[in-house]
Amino acid sequence: MAEQAATPASAPKTESHDPDFPEAFLRFMRDGWREDALEVVTRPEAPNYAKRRAALSDAFPGETLIIPTGNEKVRANDTDYNFRPGSDYVYLTGDADPDGVLVMRPSGSGHDAVLYTHDRNSKDTDGFFRSRNGELWVGRRHTLAERSTELGIDTAPYQLLGQALADSAPARTRVLRGLDPAVDRTVLAYEADPTVRRDRALAAVISELKLVKDEWEIAQLQEAIDATVRGFEDVARVLPADRGVKERLLEGIFGLRARTDGNDVGYGSIVGAGAHATILHWVRNTGITRPGELLLMDMGVEARSFYTADVTRTIPVNGTFTPLQRQVYDIVHASQQAGMDAVKPGVAYQDIHLTCMRVLAEGLHDLGLLPVSVDEAMSEDSTVYRRWTLHGFGHMLGIDVHDCSAARKELYRDGTLQEGYVLTVEPGLYFQTEDDLVPDELRGIGIRIEDDVLVTADGHRNLSAGLPRSSSDVESWLTSQREAGPRLPE
Repeated sequence: MAEQAATPASAPKTESHDPDFPEAFLRFMRDGWREDALEVVTRPEAPNYAKRRAALSDAFPGETLIIPTGNEKVRANDTDYNFRPGSDYVYLTGDADPDGVLVMRPSGSGHDAVLYTHDRNSKDTDGFFRSRNGELWVGRRHTLAERSTELGIDTAPYQLLGQALADSAPARTRVLRGLDPAVDRTVLAYEADPTVRRDRALAAVISELKLVKDEWEIAQLQEAIDATVRGFEDVARVLPADRGVKERLLEGIFGLRARTDGNDVGYGSIVGAGAHATILHWVRNTGITRPGELLLMDMGVEARSFYTADVTRTIPVNGTFTPLQRQVYDIVHASQQAGMDAVKPGVAYQDIHLTCMRVLAEGLHDLGLLPVSVDEAMSEDSTVYRRWTLHGFGHMLGIDVHDCSAARKELYRDGTLQEGYVLTVEPGLYFQTEDDLVPDELRGIGIRIEDDVLVTADGHRNLSAGLPRSSSDVESWLTSQREAGPRLPE
């Protein structure tokens, strides 16, 4: 990548390795530029953000609410990771730039919302070519007025944020903490509340607002999931049946689809060949596929709106499950199907978990692995079946891959499903290579099947139904994808 330009010796340099520029060059750079205006219109989804802010306002009357997005993170020296906005901030504003802070101040019966953010480095100052964030380096940014029009929210210069925070009375202010250290330092936790329950309540309410998805959010999730289906197809079309390829090649093929059809991957892709499939969060992806073994892929495209898919498929590399692989796969598929069949409004979240887990426990009993009966294994005093599954049946999904994580237990894991919830259903069985309690032929087999499910008024809809789930359908799908041949995203 190109090195960034310097400032004169009298001003701070942009980077330690930059040279000084002579004054003649600086004068020359200040003239002869045209300003091109941007045509900015209000986004169609802007009213959705306003409704969410109104709901948050109703939850905390008379209090100041501060929600930052976070800052760019250093990758190495003077290079940063690609910025991904804070989920709660973008859920309430739609703004994707770093450093922004949403401040909601009580006013009358509600709140006045102001987004504090950086203005563009226009050509009125030298910043457009001297700053590492200047427009000749990073491209045209929106003015404050343009961003206000686009997002349907009042904006203010970032330079005024410090005073706005200083004016916030701790006893009547709640902060979404852990995202912006400068905000956390400026607005100290209310001393009379050492456990910071006030701030935790703000995070919880935002999470709980995110539990029910509106039509626009469901459309964004479907877009991300449809792209994910295409990404799995891309991988299947290049996966050889008769020789090994690197896990990272497959990760890269899916990543190409994610960057082309969306913003990026929604989380680090898990591509587990053979025994790597038994490692639940295997993201190093340093292995190689082998004909005769299984390949577990847990991957999701994040849409440009930051809503993400989360899908897992386990496929036989050579195209056909062995009898033992099929037996284990069918247990997992039966567990997932039982869980999906149970999804509907009013059903307890934990009941879906128990439904999936019982089928897994029964399957483990049939494999001769349980040291006790199914009923005893399922009892709260035992749960020994979890040696081979560990994780729960799923989680909420949305603008985060593990969405709504700050919601109160009584509304999430100890609550009941409601229309508009989107959750994953993803049971799995994993037999570690070093597990002496299973026969040799099972060791190194890991299988998970995961789909993204919308709770509807009369049941549910599988948003990721574009990918097969049964063992026979997976084999047929893999054959058809290979016959279709490789393709590049458009």
